[in-house]
Amino acid sequence: MPQQSRKFRPAALPAALISIMTADPASANVTKDIEDALNFYHYGNNGAVKLDLSYRYENVNQDAGAADTANANTLRLRLGLLSPTFHGIQGYAEFEGLLAMQEDYNSTRNGNTGHSIVADPEKAELNQLWISYAGIPDTLIKGGRQRIKLDDDRFIGNVGWRQLETTFDSVLITHNNQTLFGLTVNAGYIGNVSTFTSTTENINAPFLNLNYKVGDYGNAIAYGYWMDYTEQENYAKSNQTYGLRFDGKHPVTNKLTALYTAEWSYQKDYQHSPTDYEAHRYNLMGGLTAFNLVTVQGAMEQLNGTGKNKRFLTPLGTNHAFQGWADLFLVTPDDGIRDVFGTLSTKLDNDSVTLAGVFHDFTDDTGSIHYGDEWDFLATKKFGKHYSLLAKYAYYNADQFGTDTQKIWVQGNISF
Repeated sequence: MPQQSRKFRPAALPAALISIMTADPASANVTKDIEDALNFYHYGNNGAVKLDLSYRYENVNQDAGAADTANANTLRLRLGLLSPTFHGIQGYAEFEGLLAMQEDYNSTRNGNTGHSIVADPEKAELNQLWISYAGIPDTLIKGGRQRIKLDDDRFIGNVGWRQLETTFDSVLITHNNQTLFGLTVNAGYIGNVSTFTSTTENINAPFLNLNYKVGDYGNAIAYGYWMDYTEQENYAKSNQTYGLRFDGKHPVTNKLTALYTAEWSYQKDYQHSPTDYEAHRYNLMGGLTAFNLVTVQGAMEQLNGTGKNKRFLTPLGTNHAFQGWADLFLVTPDDGIRDVFGTLSTKLDNDSVTLAGVFHDFTDDTGSIHYGDEWDFLATKKFGKHYSLLAKYAYYNADQFGTDTQKIWVQGNISF
């Protein structure tokens, strides 16, 4: 296991942030005053100032020779203005900026290549700027720079774990008619990606996602994503993907609830892709929740690969949420990957506390090459609607892929 960093500084979390989050119930009046100050009305319609402040300490410690230990103390602010709705039209503008209070890490933008990567660059940017129209029944049309999250974020997501997020210059049409058909349609087009490292990527990407509610058993989903990257350095990420997914939950007894997911995806080259290829993805999960308290899950996700530029890719996905929090597999290896994992989680104190542990076993897509295994642990605590604390740990034990990697996170968040 990697040695613990000598530079760990959890005391960097501002005392004021902790005191606000952990204050006694009398602070509810202060919270209410803040809520009232940030919300406003115009002709009977709601508008709001949106504020999200996130402090994080992240430590990345890899085997000697891989890179120097990374220590990142960062503070991220998002500040947005949501207009009232007027004849079905609403607009939103949001600034996002990150301050690196300790920058002993490789942000991918700061030139500190001798340190391990913490992909949180010190940048300021326009995060969202969109206008929407809801004047058509059961339909919302939104255009501009926006956050898009589809299904479990595997194919299109905002990479919400990083301090800066990914947003899309796009048009998104959402039609939701649950009363008559139980069907939600998300159709759109992405023309530019503003990434979580504050870079931009040009893309021509129409997409379609159909979600049908199957009674009380879950959701049947069909999707197609066509991603054509138009800059040469990104050609290899171009792909077209089609898939079917069913996931949901259903009571077994009054004490037990079954959880299940089954998904198959097919991907091949598209437009500027430099290589002809085909690849498949399989995603299976089964689990039980007991007494609405403890959840046990077993799962397998496999992304196939047959060589360089011939493996299943998810370039617009929130990939940190998959295949281990140590982030050794953000890009699928050339030989593909099979991730067999189990999760144990519980919620306590009226669901304000979450505890979770995950074990992953990684191989290539045939199971013959053992990449390594990983333990992940998480603890979160919510204080009302607006305040939260998080502690998170990941340890990847390398066998035939990557290097031993340990990551530690401590985070506090205020969101209105």
